[in-house]
Amino acid sequence: QVRLVESGGGLVQAGGSLRLSCAASGSGSIFRVNDMGWYRQAPGKQRELVGIIDSGGRVNYADSVKGRFTISRDNAKNTVYLQMNSLKSEDTAVYLCYCFAHTSYALKDYWGQGTQVTVSS
Repeated sequence: QVRLVESGGGLVQAGGSLRLSCAASGSGSIFRVNDMGWYRQAPGKQRELVGIIDSGGRVNYADSVKGRFTISRDNAKNTVYLQMNSLKSEDTAVYLCYCFAHTSYALKDYWGQGTQVTVSS
């Protein structure tokens, strides 16, 4: 199966920056990661897209983070990054790493356990 391990969350003041990382690992004779990205979920709200990056480096961002957040990836390491600048209190949420991967067993979505980002105003 596929395992996603996130790191980099924490507490930051409004206007500050944080960088999240997420590494995907898998087992089996076939393991190929296609899209990777980030979602977030604030208390009492639905999970929402932050941004998705495909294997070619093309990124689709949510309007709410355009110009402030940057998603990148290292295909050799199956790792996706989320650079968050000019953070606002409304960015406070659990950030979940996502990937769509092909393994020997399935072609499906996978999710990380989530990392808390708290922005104090």
